[in-house]
Amino acid sequence: MKHVDLLIERYPVLADCRGTIEQAITAILDSHRKGGKILLCGNGGSAADSSHIAGELVKGFLLKREPVGAELARLESVPELKPYAKDLQGGLCALSLPDQGAVLSAYSNDCKPEAVYAQLIFAMGRAGDICLGMSTSGNSKNVVLAIACAKAQGITTIGLTGQGGGKMATLCDILIPVPEVETFKIQELHLPVYHAICAQVEEELFG
Repeated sequence: MKHVDLLIERYPVLADCRGTIEQAITAILDSHRKGGKILLCGNGGSAADSSHIAGELVKGFLLKREPVGAELARLESVPELKPYAKDLQGGLCALSLPDQGAVLSAYSNDCKPEAVYAQLIFAMGRAGDICLGMSTSGNSKNVVLAIACAKAQGITTIGLTGQGGGKMATLCDILIPVPEVETFKIQELHLPVYHAICAQVEEELFG
């Protein structure tokens, strides 16, 4: 996988994570090809990372992903859309759960706040989807409960954590525990990891 090779070349410290990074890429590709979606969650910086990942997947990242052939023809068949058809880009269905502000506040006010991501997974998730949870400690209660709810629904779970993986180590189908223990250092390694994942997924689907 070209982008994983480039990642390890730039960040040799991540060499031990290669296997699970490649597993995560394969799982995302398999899910997308079968009509699945990606549900992302985290707190603080990891919430921002959820939005960042969704942005790289929903629209072009390193490639333009222009519609062609029958797909372009379908878009251009609607007169109002025709001038914009070539501006649209192929994408994956990726949803950042921290961005669901109204639901987050309503559920947190009415129910148990720590189960808020689990509620969103329960409502939105279906077997064959991907739940990607990020927690630097691997112990964030709301992310752990989201992963647990995903497992109960037959959703493939991917975790991005720091060294050891915390509680997520035993829950996630695929765990990427970057080799750092301080929060900001973990987050500094999460970004190139998920950029490599997004770039490789894009290459496979749209390259």
